[in-house]
Amino acid sequence: MNYLSVVLKKTQKAYYFKNTLKNIDIGDDVLVKTSHGIEAGEVIEICGEEEMKDITSVEGKVIRKFRQDDYRKLEQFKHKEAQGREICERLITELGLPMKLLDVEWLFDGKKAIFYFSAEGRVDFRELVKKMAAELKIRIEMRQVGVRDEAKMIGGLGPCGRDLCCATFLTQFEPMSVKMAKDQGLPLNTFKISGLCGRLMCCLKYEYDNYVEFSKSAPPIDSEVETPDGKAKIVDYQVVLGGVTVEFETGVRREYKLSEIRWAGKKEQSEDKSRVKKDRGSGLEL
Repeated sequence: MNYLSVVLKKTQKAYYFKNTLKNIDIGDDVLVKTSHGIEAGEVIEICGEEEMKDITSVEGKVIRKFRQDDYRKLEQFKHKEAQGREICERLITELGLPMKLLDVEWLFDGKKAIFYFSAEGRVDFRELVKKMAAELKIRIEMRQVGVRDEAKMIGGLGPCGRDLCCATFLTQFEPMSVKMAKDQGLPLNTFKISGLCGRLMCCLKYEYDNYVEFSKSAPPIDSEVETPDGKAKIVDYQVVLGGVTVEFETGVRREYKLSEIRWAGKKEQSEDKSRVKKDRGSGLEL
């Protein structure tokens, strides 16, 4: 037995599933059993028992690989989902409910449909479900989603001018913090570091680890360093270039790589590494 990370086709979120089948590769379309029913997805990762030690959440199990008639079935469901969306939007308007329908998913066994919606607060949709079930002749589940999932389902363009990351390739939402923006020297203006969803942009995470690692080996901002052109003060980091910007007493600013400058901390670090190497060579324990 192994485990598969599968991106569900409708929500585009990845979950882990137990797998006992053979000849399944990354990129294969599969049917999986979840807590909501049978759903379709694509395999993006294959994991063994050892790799799953730190992963506690397993959604369900893999049923089988896709057959040709399964693709035809998905196309049929698209027409049913369009019909369900039309009926749901009409009933929402008739009942005057404060909610916005985002998407509709027909589960693969054809016994249940999930209607994803957003709303500012709790919504009493009991009458809506009753009327939809009567018209569609299927079990109905209403699922309210947060602002990040709403942006993922609707899509759009980010401040960078490209399609939203969450709507294209992200399969999981990770927690973000203002500290991530601060450590990367970004403006702490929520309008500039927030996405269309109103939350901090997911891309704050992409290079954050590089900035953290760089700050461990670089001299602190405002510290004095020795450059090939004399003493100067650190005024900014150039993480991508692996260097810093310094300012001389004359007000002139220049950029140098870390290997080109010297500072007290760097000398101490070098001595510590040499001492550890020497002691280990002599068989001493530190």
